[in-house]
Amino acid sequence: MILDGFRRALEMLFSLDPDVWGPVWVSLRVACISTVLAALVALPLGLAIGLGRFAGRRVVVSLMNTLLALPTVLVGLVLYGLLSRSGPLGALGILYTPTAMVIGQSVLALPMICAFTVASVERSDPRIRLSMLSLGAGRFRSSMAVALESRAALAAALAAGFGRVFSEVGVAMMVGGNIKGYTRNITTGIAFETGKGEFALGVALGLVLLVVALGVNFAVGYWNYRGGRRQ
Repeated sequence: MILDGFRRALEMLFSLDPDVWGPVWVSLRVACISTVLAALVALPLGLAIGLGRFAGRRVVVSLMNTLLALPTVLVGLVLYGLLSRSGPLGALGILYTPTAMVIGQSVLALPMICAFTVASVERSDPRIRLSMLSLGAGRFRSSMAVALESRAALAAALAAGFGRVFSEVGVAMMVGGNIKGYTRNITTGIAFETGKGEFALGVALGLVLLVVALGVNFAVGYWNYRGGRRQ
């Protein structure tokens, strides 16, 4: 049964079966947008926390690290309550849409990217920022110098954030609704199809998920390798 499932899964992949590739494009589109939106907030916030010295800083870092374990179903539940018709944001009418999925997955990716950014900045050479400040650079330019020096770790943070949302199922199922051709992505498709006994389709979607995750990590590793050689 397993071998037959893999054989049929490969046939579906190479025949460009829309039941396979439709959820793939939904996953890629939603995960990429979510990661970008989360990074726009998480990277500056992580730099500010990592380079800042203020009262309660350790509490903030501990809270950010705790949010790494934020359950996806909890985020989905809260967001569902906000976006449902009886919720405070129900008038927006975005429940069971890709927009709702993007919002939920951005919430999931933000603490991971931020925590990784804080960790990478804390491990950077403190002399970089001190040298920039002594040469007359402001806080912004000195922070950008640290970010540039830590670009390999920041790229890994973005990859981790992408992987977090690309492989999650709770938010996508609860606020996306698993609507075929609209909000069904790879993970909800796997859960739905295997529940129906469509083992081959579930395997096909799982293979694509693994290939995409491998491709992202390979791209980050290759970019870091090229950056190291140029230095």
